[in-house]
Amino acid sequence: MNGTYPGRHGPEGWSDGDVFGPRPYTLTRGRIHASRPLRLETLVQAAPGPAAHRPPLPEHEQILARCEHPRSVAEVSALLGIPLGVIRVLIADLADSGLLQVHEHDDRSASTTMLERVLRGLERL
Repeated sequence: MNGTYPGRHGPEGWSDGDVFGPRPYTLTRGRIHASRPLRLETLVQAAPGPAAHRPPLPEHEQILARCEHPRSVAEVSALLGIPLGVIRVLIADLADSGLLQVHEHDDRSASTTMLERVLRGLERL
């Protein structure tokens, strides 16, 4: 990783590898723990219907755009190039505000398809 997060643009519109992007802790306002447990394989999906309010960060909007269909936390992290600890906090924020649905699952019934999706997401990291 070259120090920038794909799709993140600062005040001057930087997004290439010349400038180090925002530090992960700035995206979470210093928080390092999500408000709810989110495992790598937990599926998340944008809540149906129009958003009641606009998410505060561009990264929140990017998460919602990538989650029109269910995706694992690991996949979202890989797609956006945002570290897992940070993506967990951002996803929890969206879930707490009602903009994102978290699909809880039964640990006893992990399907092969789900495991393959998680593996693909991890390979992208």
